[in-house]
Amino acid sequence: MSTKPGTSEVDEYIASCPKEAQDNLAKVRAAIQATAPGATERTDYFQIPGYSYPGFDYDGMFVWFSFKKPCIRLHVRPPVIQQHRKELVGYLTTKAIVSFPIDTLIPVTLVKKLVKASLKTMRDKKR
Repeated sequence: MSTKPGTSEVDEYIASCPKEAQDNLAKVRAAIQATAPGATERTDYFQIPGYSYPGFDYDGMFVWFSFKKPCIRLHVRPPVIQQHRKELVGYLTTKAIVSFPIDTLIPVTLVKKLVKASLKTMRDKKR
């Protein structure tokens, strides 16, 4: 992805998604930035075609977000989903992804809680 002056690859990723997903993607991004303000945004972590999702790095990747129709997806460290399973009832989840339908409001408080837990999990694993 070539970056236009004044934009980042994450900006371009969001802009490349359908219009109906862009606002919710921006809300997830803002929630991550508010929870981990010193984190570095990057899209090159995987370096595998098709896996260049926006992610956040604090001496290790701890959270990503993506769009896969019909959902905005938050990718976190695997134990986080299990640790918060009661709060995630009603959302589609995998071992490390929670999916929010694009036609609903993003639960920003929940996103921040999951981001914080994912960052803690990454840091604890490094000890």
